[in-house]
Amino acid sequence: MSDHHPPLRSYGRLKTRTIKPRQAALVESLLPGLRPPAGPFDPRALMPEAAEIWLEIGFGGGEHMAAQAGLHPDALIIGAEPFQNGVASALRHIDEAQLTNVRVLDGDARELMANLPDASLARIYVLFPDPWPKARHNKRRLVNAELLVELARVLKPGGGLRFATDWADYADWTLERVLRDPAFSWPATRACDWRVPPADHITTRYEEKRLGDCAPVFLDFVRQ
Repeated sequence: MSDHHPPLRSYGRLKTRTIKPRQAALVESLLPGLRPPAGPFDPRALMPEAAEIWLEIGFGGGEHMAAQAGLHPDALIIGAEPFQNGVASALRHIDEAQLTNVRVLDGDARELMANLPDASLARIYVLFPDPWPKARHNKRRLVNAELLVELARVLKPGGGLRFATDWADYADWTLERVLRDPAFSWPATRACDWRVPPADHITTRYEEKRLGDCAPVFLDFVRQ
């Protein structure tokens, strides 16, 4: 197999508005020291004292990632987000809370995961990804069989994958695909297991806008 792959395609806008001066300054000063290495790397080397390594795919404005990092200083949280305004917002949260256990890739999480060792992550978050609700755009959705293979590879046995959406069709879409993959199980037994936010969930301003067509759905899967 060739080592040369075509660049991954990210759908949607990568920037919408001018980044505020303070955040732009953080992109210049703070971001370079937070970026993971460009090639294959062991995430434990980024924070040797970390008890666990977590990944947030598409962290939006970084509220959830920064809050979880503040609550769990013994975990290293790596976030990936191609949207430049979101990265700038996340850097502000990291700077204000003086967090030292966060690393940020201003790019595609799939490229990051390709550089991670097998079974290196204890937890992965995919929270409110772009739903691409029109049927002809469904193929653009982040969750697909190829992504699930990679998530299963980098997650430790017993590791957690949390998916959240406020689009009913995307919840069904994801549940169908994850349950088709023998690497994952879904331990939910009653409706409140997916209708009630998990006890450790951090609600963000984006989530509160309720831009979807249903109340938020939380799907917590376990790596077999």
